[in-house]
Amino acid sequence: MRCPWCGHLEDRVVDSREAGDGQATRRRRECLGCTRRFTTYERIEEILPHVVKKDGRREPFDRKKIVEGVARACQKRPVSAEEIEALVSGVERQLQELGEREIRTVAIGEAVMQRLRRLDEVAYVRFASVYRAFRDVGEFMTELEGLGRKEPGSKPGGEGSR
Repeated sequence: MRCPWCGHLEDRVVDSREAGDGQATRRRRECLGCTRRFTTYERIEEILPHVVKKDGRREPFDRKKIVEGVARACQKRPVSAEEIEALVSGVERQLQELGEREIRTVAIGEAVMQRLRRLDEVAYVRFASVYRAFRDVGEFMTELEGLGRKEPGSKPGGEGSR
């Protein structure tokens, strides 16, 4: 594996464990060139549906886009990288179980928001504000009021409540 810092091609695995829900293996590696450590995730490559964008374009499913969007929403929140990985794995699994060849971005966004709402309400509101592109404060307030009606199993969103 190429070292992300020095580009050296040789490393050794320092630690290996099951990640999240058992769908991936997390490996901690040490570069034999610069001795810095980095983490990799190994997962089975599965065929996922193509994504139909809002403008009708079609493109291959890209897990990285979901991870980045969720991570951005979770910035400065008490949400670990493992929790983000588990959330995205759950979305992927849900999409695979649909058995469809194509899926609309709306369905992906809703699946992400459903899980994010249970994980962290502040991150949920951040994600929803970008994903749903609220036109005004009224739409934003309506979404916030909806948070007052808790879903079963949802976690409180406050910092000290986790």
